[in-house]
Amino acid sequence: MKRSPTAEEREREAKKRRLLEELEDTWLPYLTPKDDEFYQQWQLKYPKLVLRESGSVPEGLHTEVQAAFLTLHKHGVLFRDLVRVQGKDVLTPVSRILIGNPGCTYKYLNTRLFAVPWLVKGSNTRYSETEIAAACQTFLKLNNYLQVETIQAWEELVAKDKTNIDVVPVCIGPDFPRIGMGPFDGQDEVDIRNRSAYNVTLLNFMDPQKMPYLKEEPYFGMGKMAVSWHHDENLVERSAVAVYSYSFEGPEEDSEEDPQLEGRDPDIWHVGFKISWDIETPGLAIPLHQGDCYFMLDDLNATHQHCVLAGLPPRFSSTHRVAECSAGTLDYILQRCQLAMQNICDEADNGDVSLKSLEPAVLKQGEEIHNEVEFEWLRQFWFQGNRYKKCSDWWCQPMTQLEDLWRKMESATNAVLHEVRREGVPVEQRNEILTAILALLTARQNLRREWHARCQSRIARTLPADQKPECRPYWEKDDPSMPLPFDLTDIVSELRGLLLEAKA
Repeated sequence: MKRSPTAEEREREAKKRRLLEELEDTWLPYLTPKDDEFYQQWQLKYPKLVLRESGSVPEGLHTEVQAAFLTLHKHGVLFRDLVRVQGKDVLTPVSRILIGNPGCTYKYLNTRLFAVPWLVKGSNTRYSETEIAAACQTFLKLNNYLQVETIQAWEELVAKDKTNIDVVPVCIGPDFPRIGMGPFDGQDEVDIRNRSAYNVTLLNFMDPQKMPYLKEEPYFGMGKMAVSWHHDENLVERSAVAVYSYSFEGPEEDSEEDPQLEGRDPDIWHVGFKISWDIETPGLAIPLHQGDCYFMLDDLNATHQHCVLAGLPPRFSSTHRVAECSAGTLDYILQRCQLAMQNICDEADNGDVSLKSLEPAVLKQGEEIHNEVEFEWLRQFWFQGNRYKKCSDWWCQPMTQLEDLWRKMESATNAVLHEVRREGVPVEQRNEILTAILALLTARQNLRREWHARCQSRIARTLPADQKPECRPYWEKDDPSMPLPFDLTDIVSELRGLLLEAKA
């Protein structure tokens, strides 16, 4: 079953079409460092974008981070994601892995990634390889370094705003003096630290030479894109993003761009920036050399879009984010499950349960949590195959626990259905219960059908065995261990009939 695009996706596509129609066959202007007005335009229109050149980063950290990238690549733990875009499954050209605080997840393009944990105080993680454990710790070290650098960049930005002069460069090399900017005051400092408290990093890898097709950048004519124009999703509002870039460069790539070349050098990786849906302001194409870092501060990610423009060599990046985790941590979903469990009495020997309350609001809440744990956690996790076991066993026990809790919720739904079918239930009470749960059961049926179809899709079948999507939970119609069928079509139809019968 094909999912319809969301209202947000439709609006975004409409904006894109209007912009392309306005352009017709012309390109919007963009600037590179070869252009005289490049840095002036950066300062005026992109002041919350800061670049730290490779030479300003400690050499020892470069060595550790670049070795960690190669370790993870050697062990084959970066994966192309099968994501959902405008109702279609698409395999990303970039391979990724999420590393971060234990129990954190990060959602993008309707796909929830589950963090391979870096070791923090109090955590107990068994990794499949000691080299993978060491690599995760290296990215925690990089994360801590980039947090400090981000706060420094904020201070430089605030200093510039306070003095109202253009003394703070947006591109900072190794010789830039890092003193005299002045600290924040009180609440400002707390706020900035919170918006720089990276809890995950999304690692990316792509070898352009192994990609038979990459999209052309559509607005400026910047060339091949590894990642299309986008805002980073699922972040704390106005939080920063820090990116460490590592491309495999030979001596010829270390030199400056060819001044005779028009536009950006297609052999060198760049990050492109533009103001969202603006056709007046020139875009920027900023070359990224081995070990460069850039920072997107404050609301830049909301007001601007960025893309990654492919060069010739393979490239890694580590993109550090303050993921919006209010509904995206293991602790969160376990608390939600416990809330649902509060309405369930002890199970009988045959697995049946009874409910403490039949209040429609309580039943509705239980079914909402039921859908959330099934479609935002269990199916998301198993759709990605067994990839997470290649790194560590951290998510194995939590997923088993969530599935056990979900099974109790299936029994709870069965108990609700027994109640609405029971003779002697007052018509008004039955109607209130049906009204509370029918839409949620209908959504459950539609989503199960969609996820099942996704797991059987042609593109899913092309994936390696350890990455093949698994439709889980799944069971056959006559499975005696399950109180309800996987396919809820007949039940939904029955409930609709009961509701119509009562209104007749």
